[in-house]
Amino acid sequence: MDKSWMHSDRRSKAYEFGVEAFLNFAVENLLTTTHIRCPCVKCVNLKLFGVGIIRDHVYFNGIDQSYKNWTFQGEPWEATTNASRNVEEDDGHGRYSFVSEEIDMDDNDFGDFGSDPYEFANVIGDEDQPVYPGCRKYTKLSALVKLYNLKAKHGMSDVCFTELLILQGDLLPEGNTIPTSMYEAKKTLCALGLSYEKMHACPNDCILYRKEYEDSTNCPTCGISRWKEGKDSILKEGAPVKVVWYFRPIPRFKRMFQSHETAKSLTWHAARKSIDGQMSHPADSPSWKLLDDKWPEFGNEPRNLRLALSSDGFNPHSSLSSRYSCWPVILVTYNLPPWLCMKRKFMMLTLLISGPKQPGNDIDVYLEPLIHDLKSLWDGIRGVYDAHNGEYFTLRAALMWTINDFPTYGNLSGCVVKGYKACPICGDDTPSHRLKKGHKICYIGHRKWLPINHPYRRQRAAFNGKPEYGIPPLPLTGEEVLHMVENGDKFVGRRNQYSLISSIRNTFL
Repeated sequence: MDKSWMHSDRRSKAYEFGVEAFLNFAVENLLTTTHIRCPCVKCVNLKLFGVGIIRDHVYFNGIDQSYKNWTFQGEPWEATTNASRNVEEDDGHGRYSFVSEEIDMDDNDFGDFGSDPYEFANVIGDEDQPVYPGCRKYTKLSALVKLYNLKAKHGMSDVCFTELLILQGDLLPEGNTIPTSMYEAKKTLCALGLSYEKMHACPNDCILYRKEYEDSTNCPTCGISRWKEGKDSILKEGAPVKVVWYFRPIPRFKRMFQSHETAKSLTWHAARKSIDGQMSHPADSPSWKLLDDKWPEFGNEPRNLRLALSSDGFNPHSSLSSRYSCWPVILVTYNLPPWLCMKRKFMMLTLLISGPKQPGNDIDVYLEPLIHDLKSLWDGIRGVYDAHNGEYFTLRAALMWTINDFPTYGNLSGCVVKGYKACPICGDDTPSHRLKKGHKICYIGHRKWLPINHPYRRQRAAFNGKPEYGIPPLPLTGEEVLHMVENGDKFVGRRNQYSLISSIRNTFL
């Protein structure tokens, strides 16, 4: 059926005839003629109306031009499925390549499209539609991505962006497909999976209002209200004091395997030919090999992911505001080749913790949803489609490393990293000394890690006036760390926290 009228001027005869043909098609194909889903840009097939009301909506509001397959009005799926299969058989440099480079598809797409491997191609069908008739350089989707990048880069408001879209639509030839509002642009991008979950948090970092606390209005630990207090000392219900943004990683991992080129790159570490005994990739590290030896069923599947977690705090306002701290939590995938794993589009932002003060040791509260998803990944996510091999498999992942500075290491692991027992390796045997004049603590036992016959071990005047004959302590094993956390040992933390390290260790053990 001809659908070109959807992009015509609403005042034209082609649009009028197209609307009548659409309504007749819906009435003939649906079992009921009293209520039909309205496809206008405001209802977007969410509301049911009679034929007359739908006709008015389509004329006044315009039809949703991205609605190409009229499934809600009785059209079968075959048309878009066949088209999307042809796209999936591309070499990876077609519609996926532009979108992934422009908006970092592997970094920011979070929608879960179920078990249909072609559903992603159905969603971004606007990539085949030119931005105006005869345009070969830009499509509707690529032009929108470019414009949205400008909005994010230069901090445009939604009102400013809407006016820019309207101006662009007026400047381009008649029949262009540029969205006319921020709402339409967001609707298109949300179809790609650009979504997140906002979770309310206690301002004292006690809990997240989720699961059993989802409907609570006060923190069960400190009693502080969940809502902001206005100038008149009246609580504004619905306006939370603190919010944390969570971007689920599991749908993004699924999406990575739906791209032919990315799915192939995720097994590069196992398919590489030049292994010369040198550490040229994390797969050559002892930690990687230990994981493969201890859990061979995990190591035998090269598509299973090895992850690293990185976090640190910063002030995005520089010196303009000292009462603000932003903590991003990022996952890095080390299955990829070295030239890809540190690319921005493959570094997944999973949490964004902001507030007037840093979370500190209470960061484990905010890590709860991420730890839950990491445990699910360790157990296995079934029904993940591999576009490179053309098959479904069970995806598993393991968190192997953390990337952070020393103070953040203490927050993530629950270890004490300052004071007399600041060394996480030495623990209670940390050789520390407080300076009489400077009143600072210095650590003077670092020579024990040198070879036993090193000349620095015998030097006295350059160090603390004593020779060093000690041997370095052995690092704690995962079982020892877990035991210390469960027993609330003060070396691991000032409180009996359920930290990131203990959570992941508990998963493996």
